[in-house]
Amino acid sequence: MTRQFLADIVTSEQIPALAIAVSRETETIQSLAFGHLNPSSESPSATTDTIFLVASITKPVVTTAVMLLVERGLLKLDDLVHRLIPEFNNNGKEDVQVYHLMTHTSGLPDMLPENTQLRQEHAPLAEFVKRICQLPLDFTPGTQIQYQSCGIALLGEIIERLTGNSLAHFLHVEIFQPLQMHRTSLGLGSLPVDQIAYIDVGAEMENESWNWNRDYWRNFAAPWGGMFSTAKDLSRFGQMFLQQGKLGQQQCVLSPATVEAMTADHTAYLPQIPANQKVKSAWGLGWRIHTPFNMLFGSLPSAGTFGHYGATGTVTWIDLQRRVVCVILTSQPKAHQMGILARCSNIVAAAID
Repeated sequence: MTRQFLADIVTSEQIPALAIAVSRETETIQSLAFGHLNPSSESPSATTDTIFLVASITKPVVTTAVMLLVERGLLKLDDLVHRLIPEFNNNGKEDVQVYHLMTHTSGLPDMLPENTQLRQEHAPLAEFVKRICQLPLDFTPGTQIQYQSCGIALLGEIIERLTGNSLAHFLHVEIFQPLQMHRTSLGLGSLPVDQIAYIDVGAEMENESWNWNRDYWRNFAAPWGGMFSTAKDLSRFGQMFLQQGKLGQQQCVLSPATVEAMTADHTAYLPQIPANQKVKSAWGLGWRIHTPFNMLFGSLPSAGTFGHYGATGTVTWIDLQRRVVCVILTSQPKAHQMGILARCSNIVAAAID
């Protein structure tokens, strides 16, 4: 991977800021940053410690937290959601399991129909959860795959009800601290505001009080997309999966059995899901599984590579065969549609011995 290529992408494709970290096992083999923190002509340059809103990369972190509860006997994947959240038991949702929420097979939509209105009103997360509980399903659980942020919101609620702590606190104590992810938080928390990359939300959204750069969203702590982190920190999270649940000699976060369960292709074994959906949108528990028909991680990672993409222009993937973790964070939401994340991922995969 060449520094000049990435520098040229930032300039030619109008990427405000980009940071990349590539590691093999627990060793960082490449860590680079380009661009600036905000649109100001006097803005500081982005560094490898720059903090990004990583959007939906939050999802596999939250599902990791759910699996900690499974390990401790507080939860089973086949538990019915309404047993944990009684107000969810309406509109034909009595058969939805925690497992369905983690594999995007619950029948819930991605976002609430009134998602934009609630954000414009600066509604609290509790109001989103309340309305998700009132939704009807789009299909019978386990019969289709449909990406759903609503389901991840419920997973966050389940964690809070079972532990008695906020989701942000639970993630900090149980995942971020053990992995020494010191510049990572669900919601802004105590992270330094002046070191966060300003997202290119576009002219139409720039003045909206609820866009990604505003205090409302930064402090909202959405379980489906409200995490802030750095390329270095997310690389440590990925390395933990390579190391069967721990990082070096540090405290174990997950058991090897849990890592194996989370990174297996679960949707392949659900008999009612159409075959074309299984190959185009394969899911583990919280992780998207790479297939030749799913190019979120480029076209060169090994079969079975898993990872996640974020709508703010971010991606992380873990290649178990080559023992590599790749994290690419940008502040350009169009980076995926422009093919930038896939192109950079291909460069990383091709450069690996």
